[in-house]
Amino acid sequence: MKKTTTRIAAVVGLAVVPALAMAGCSGGDGGNGGGGSGEDNKLTVWAWDPAFNIYSLQEAEKIYQQDHPDFELEIIETPWEDLQAKLTTIAQAQQTDELPDFFLMQNNAFQKNLINYPDLFADYSGSDIDFSEFPDSVTAFSTYDGVNYGVPFDSGTAITALRTDILEEAGLTIDDFTDITWSEWMANAKTVLDKTGKPLLSGIAGEADIPMMLLQSAGESLFDADGNPTIADNDALRDVVNVYKDLVDQGLITEVNSWDEYIGTLVNENVAGTINGIWIIGSIQGAEDQSGKWGITNLPRLDDVAGATNYSANGGSSWALSSSGNSELAADFLSATFAGSTELYDTILPKAGAVANWIPAAGSDVYAEPSEFFGGQPIFQQVVEYGEQVPSNNTGAYYYEGRDAVSTAITNVIGGEDVDAALEEAQKNVEFAMG
Repeated sequence: MKKTTTRIAAVVGLAVVPALAMAGCSGGDGGNGGGGSGEDNKLTVWAWDPAFNIYSLQEAEKIYQQDHPDFELEIIETPWEDLQAKLTTIAQAQQTDELPDFFLMQNNAFQKNLINYPDLFADYSGSDIDFSEFPDSVTAFSTYDGVNYGVPFDSGTAITALRTDILEEAGLTIDDFTDITWSEWMANAKTVLDKTGKPLLSGIAGEADIPMMLLQSAGESLFDADGNPTIADNDALRDVVNVYKDLVDQGLITEVNSWDEYIGTLVNENVAGTINGIWIIGSIQGAEDQSGKWGITNLPRLDDVAGATNYSANGGSSWALSSSGNSELAADFLSATFAGSTELYDTILPKAGAVANWIPAAGSDVYAEPSEFFGGQPIFQQVVEYGEQVPSNNTGAYYYEGRDAVSTAITNVIGGEDVDAALEEAQKNVEFAMG
């Protein structure tokens, strides 16, 4: 799902310690309510983004009401940064009765909140949900000690989206960018740049979205299984940093200063593509005059890293059960909808672009329909298939501290600093933050 800006993360991280800071999709706060419904046929939920998450909840309520006509879902619009702050305040004040019955949680935030505030969460061990019907790489975000605490919702599966008309000018097709390595990708990108004058990528300077996607594509992380940072002496991360530096040095990526500028590079035809979570297609499709001129494929894989793949992710969220709510009803609602209804995903896909993490949705006729905008490709079916192959990686409780430290390291490397020295400094900064 589209993010707003990761700069929010720094603000929340400073204001709410040790709460996780992450930017998310946000909207205005539709109310300050909290507390489980306290009724046998009613649930309360916190979520953000009226056009995406809240719309999806409203459609899920209609589906659940087909078999439970007296059911009611109270949706309390809560921007992500506010939701995170509320969880921290409730945990510190030990006022768990102010929690809703369930709430949406950014995937990369799940582990830290679960570890720091275990009393806020209930698990799904008594539910009928089949978690094998979700990609392991996604359920890993909300699994702790082998217990599931979250039902994955929207997909952050990564794609390479490319302007096929610009590739054609360079004598290339989308197939030339499919199932390839980064060295092959660089050679193709150089051809596009030389023949059309357009770089293939753009990104926000000082942010690590692309490097983090590359790292996960190899099944690697900034932390080990015990949550200790593995930034220094991390061969895969060193390769990632070098790849990104090469992109900048060769002019194959345009770095901009803001999210709006980044989207502008796509819709104003300044670049020939992007690598990001599938949610980026909502912004791409804003340029209606480009319909039929885009295609998607998987990511390039790191050349010299054992186990490297062409699949990764960026973003995504999951539904968490509250420890003080009606967890049994909430789990049943989620089991019948977000973890069990192709009808739901068929409904929300065309309007919201909400690609499911729930694997059975890929068999839907709606998912298989060709996308006119993307040259007739059945892009949603492709993305679900990609999602099944995304490697798991350990985000740890200090994922954003690690990510920010690596972002600074990459900036320093682009400025001329030695890669190993920059990563050693990043490691020290994360260890300090953890200490």
